[in-house]
Amino acid sequence: MIKHSKYKNTGILFELLVRQATSDLMGNKDPKAVKIFKKYFTETELGREYNLYSTVLNAPKLSESKAEILISTITEQAKKLDREKLGREKYNLIREIRKHYDLDDFFKAKIDTYRIYASVYTLLESQLLSKASSTKQIITNKLTILEHITKETLTERKVASKVVEEFMKEDKEIRILAYKILVEKFNDKYAGLSVEQRDLLKEYINNVSDTKKLRTYLNTKLLEVKTELSALKESTEDKVLHIKLNEVLNFIKPIQANDYIKDEVLVGLMQYYQLISELKTVK
Repeated sequence: MIKHSKYKNTGILFELLVRQATSDLMGNKDPKAVKIFKKYFTETELGREYNLYSTVLNAPKLSESKAEILISTITEQAKKLDREKLGREKYNLIREIRKHYDLDDFFKAKIDTYRIYASVYTLLESQLLSKASSTKQIITNKLTILEHITKETLTERKVASKVVEEFMKEDKEIRILAYKILVEKFNDKYAGLSVEQRDLLKEYINNVSDTKKLRTYLNTKLLEVKTELSALKESTEDKVLHIKLNEVLNFIKPIQANDYIKDEVLVGLMQYYQLISELKTVK
C-alpha cells in the first residue's frame, strides 16, 4: 500500500503555489510564490511531472477506452522522468516554501480536486515500485481517475476486470512470479499451505480470467468441503463442536451464475481446508 503524501504530490504543490502567488499579488505583498513557481516549474522535472497531473485533471470527457489510453500514456511517461532529480527538486521546493511561508498554513487550504491528485500520485508511484503494489489500491485509483475523465460512475468490478486482463497479458514468467508472491503471502498467514490449499490457489490464479470455469471449479470444491465437514460433524460426540460445525455448514453456499466471484470465497475455502485438517488431527 502506497501512502499518499501531499508534500510530494506535484499536482497539489503546483496548485497551492498558484493560490499563494494570487494571494500575494492581491495583498500587494512581495510575490515570493511567483518566483518559487517560476524556479521550480519552468523547464524542470517537476514541471514535466505536473504536466502528467494536468493531463488527467484537465482532460475533456472521453470514452472509457480512450481514458484507458490516456492513463497508460501518463504512467509510461512517468517512468521516463529522472527520479533522482525530481526528488531533489521536491526537497528543495519544500525547503524554500518553508523559508518564506508557514508550512502548516500553506498546506491547510482545501483543494476540491484533492482526490484526483491523490489518485494520480499513488497510481504513478505504484508503477515505479520494483515490488508488487496493492491491487485494491490500484483499482481504486483507476476507478477515481476513469470516473473523472469519462464523467461517468463506474463499478469496481469493471475496473478490476481490466486489471485482470492486463495481468493475463503479461509474460508467463511474470504470472509465475505473481503466483509465487501470492503463495508466500498465504504461507505467512496460514503457516504452511496444505496440498489442497496449494492446488486451490493454483487453479484460482490460472482461471481468474475465465469466470465460468472458475465458478464451476470453486462450486465443486465448496461441495467437497461441505460433504467432508458434514461427515466430521456426524462422527463427533462433542455437542458444542456439533453446533459450531452446523453454523459453518450454513455459511457454505454455492456461487450463483450471476454472482461476482469475490476473494472472500477463496479465503473461505482456504480456511475450510485448514479446519478440516485440524479436526482430523484432533480425531
